[in-house]
Amino acid sequence: MHILIIGAGGMIGRKLAATVGRSGSLGGDTITRMTLVDIAPPPIPAGVWPVEALAADISESGAAEALAARRADVIFHLAAIVSGEAERNFDLGYKVNLDGTRLLLEAIRREGSRQAYVPRFVFSSSIAVYGSPFPDPIPDDYVLAPLTSYGVQKAISELLLADYSRRGFIDGVGIRLPTIVIRPGAPNAAASGFFSGILREPLAGQRAVLPVEETVKHWLASPRSAIKFLIHAATLDTAALGVRRTLTMPGVAATVADQIAALRRAAGPEAAELIDRRRDEVIEGIVAGWPKSFTPERATQLGFVAETTVDELIEVYLAEDAPGASK
Repeated sequence: MHILIIGAGGMIGRKLAATVGRSGSLGGDTITRMTLVDIAPPPIPAGVWPVEALAADISESGAAEALAARRADVIFHLAAIVSGEAERNFDLGYKVNLDGTRLLLEAIRREGSRQAYVPRFVFSSSIAVYGSPFPDPIPDDYVLAPLTSYGVQKAISELLLADYSRRGFIDGVGIRLPTIVIRPGAPNAAASGFFSGILREPLAGQRAVLPVEETVKHWLASPRSAIKFLIHAATLDTAALGVRRTLTMPGVAATVADQIAALRRAAGPEAAELIDRRRDEVIEGIVAGWPKSFTPERATQLGFVAETTVDELIEVYLAEDAPGASK
């Protein structure tokens, strides 16, 4: 089996490459080759081989065709301009998040027209495809009406995924990821970054900025769960999906106040005092249109699982990603 990970330089991509590579198999099939792709050559996980790391931008002419020509059995498409950056840079968001996805799907279709080729295509979508007003919780069959450019780009890509799957060009599975908490490392440009920051920085004894009210509620899952979602999507019997190829993943519905309470339980009241309340009207406006919770019945019935409390999210971070963690 040949695995291709596009967006392998990001946090989720690096973890996915390490997890899949070290297991040596996917869905019972032995992995004989893995190709990692990002704007710059992504790091190769220690102890994993044979692996090739490439630099490519799928939104540029010829890049998607070159990747499709490798005829990977499973393609994980994780590459994206994140939410905050996509809102600030309209052109770049559409170029990468939409045009890049369409070019990749088209390249796979043309490759399959020359000789039969229908890869499993796992697409990383987002709960940003939903926009207010909406019920709380949101059911699986609720309308997609995003209120950010990033959400629109993901929603259109979900439709493309379904159509290309319906036509038999790919065997696609889309997963709407919750906001990932706690993200290790430095903050990124995502508008949701503070959900991790208000836990990650105080746990390290550093100050963090909270740009919204503590009543803000959101849908969260750990990096560990995100990797499990992706792997399960790659091995799922897609006959159970029918024509609706994208699933909302399970997660933890928590307010910022819930997060801070869990932080106090994990690290004491002094950790919570490291959070500086500093309102940001732009971020408040973006977050106000995001979903708060879901009833992801389709995903749970198909075997996707996640944490159920913020305490568990913190436990995962301390065990796997905090400085000095064993993994």
